[in-house]
Amino acid sequence: MAMIEEFERTGNLLFRGRSYFPLALYAAMAALFAAGALPLAPFDLAVAVACLGVSMAGQIVRALTIGYTPRGTSGRNTKAGQVAEQLNTRGMYSLVRHPLYLGNFFMWLGIILYAGSAWFALVCSLAYWIYYERIMFAEEAFLRRKFGESYLAWSVDVPAFFPRRLRWTAPGVDFSLRNVLKREYNGFFAVFLSMALVDAGKRAAEGVSWEAWVHPFWAWATLGSFLVFLTLRSLKRYTRVLHVEGR
Repeated sequence: MAMIEEFERTGNLLFRGRSYFPLALYAAMAALFAAGALPLAPFDLAVAVACLGVSMAGQIVRALTIGYTPRGTSGRNTKAGQVAEQLNTRGMYSLVRHPLYLGNFFMWLGIILYAGSAWFALVCSLAYWIYYERIMFAEEAFLRRKFGESYLAWSVDVPAFFPRRLRWTAPGVDFSLRNVLKREYNGFFAVFLSMALVDAGKRAAEGVSWEAWVHPFWAWATLGSFLVFLTLRSLKRYTRVLHVEGR
């Protein structure tokens, strides 16, 4: 099998298994905390808020992408694979070709930085790039076959991941906050839960009793984010409050 086909095949496999990627990060952090390879600095509110801010910046990138994304466009892939009835080149897609993965990166970067190690953040960033590069390759191969010259013309001026310029092309639809709330409550809650787990890992490695593993800041923050999660999930499942026609 030629490498171009191998890259696309493995990219599709990694896409379907991307939900397990965070579990590898959790396991790595737990092992490193237990081995004393990561610093066990005491809770610092400024550090906690700064790392949370990095993650929320990624959430904003995702929100700006999803809020302007209509149904059937590129960027709405499913568990079954690639889906696109039209090429999405406006909004966040006028800045980068993979804005959702850019948002994911910053969401995870905040969590990784909270572990308190520069070398660990660098290693995890490289692992993220290697993992998602194959996924992006597979998605772009699909889009190139489907949209041909239209895709090539767009990809020439728009970088894959980090924007080179901020020339925003207005989307063809209005921003939909309801669409964001309907699709993003999982990731929002996952950020708070993940940071609480990192904090618990530090305290467990310090040898404190299990009742004190989670700092009150993260306990209350995680509880609040869980209530948001529970509310939005219930609205999505049992009502049509968050339904937006054509999204």
